Amino acid sequence: MGEVFIGTEAVASGVVTRHELARWYRPVFPNVWAPRRSLTLDERAYAAWLWSKRCGVIAGVAASALHGAEWVADDVPIELIYNSAHPPRGIVARNERVAADEITTIRGLPVTTRARTAFDLGRYQRRGKSIERLDALMRAAPYSDEDVLLLAKRYRGARGVKVLRALLPLVDAGAASPRESWLRLLYIDAGLPKPRTQIPIYDEYGNLLRTVDMGWEEFKVVSEYDGDQHRTVRAQYVKDQRVIPQIERLGWFVSRVIKEDRPVEIIARTWDAMIARGWRP
Repeated sequence: MGEVFIGTEAVASGVVTRHELARWYRPVFPNVWAPRRSLTLDERAYAAWLWSKRCGVIAGVAASALHGAEWVADDVPIELIYNSAHPPRGIVARNERVAADEITTIRGLPVTTRARTAFDLGRYQRRGKSIERLDALMRAAPYSDEDVLLLAKRYRGARGVKVLRALLPLVDAGAASPRESWLRLLYIDAGLPKPRTQIPIYDEYGNLLRTVDMGWEEFKVVSEYDGDQHRTVRAQYVKDQRVIPQIERLGWFVSRVIKEDRPVEIIARTWDAMIARGWRP
């Protein structure tokens, strides 16, 4: 991240001239400069930290990405725990308390710990987006619900704590994409039992056919979210065409969901299958 720097410092130390600064670099945030190219999330987080006079702590979605969570775009706003009434575009500053035991260091940057990151993700995102982000963080860097709840107790009365408490039991590291998180929450909100994720299905000879996205083993009902790769990647399409019928021949009901399906249709066919298999609401 050495290509991201504070302009006045670089000029004063003779690293670059003002002419070179204007020709080869661009301002990312006030007085923070970088090469004239797209920046990675790591570089933008570093730039935001420099803008905060090296005092801010990377938090929220950007912190989850630094912990390894997937599905975070490079251009997301960088959330900082830092006191600033008017942060520049691309930075969200929150004047909040953060204790020393809630801060860790990742690639030289001060970042909220996994538990503190989860604490913030569950309070500042919309419910569905919070579940997606919490799932992704749990998948990449497992955190303890107990640790998050201890923070809720430490910051009793903070914004969103009540919502956070309700979300934690719904988090599942088995979600392999944001759409799988969305689908699981759709089923739960419809009144179906919470599905188990990543269910292995074997044939009669003990060979693994597929690990499906989610389902209810007791009723032999499973649900697969078919993302774009299932349609555009020929090998994946062929595999689906061969494996899904084998699973169905073993007595499983497979609900295949695509982006164009209406939620009411998804719920109806899965609900009906569960009822037919003996589930009673």
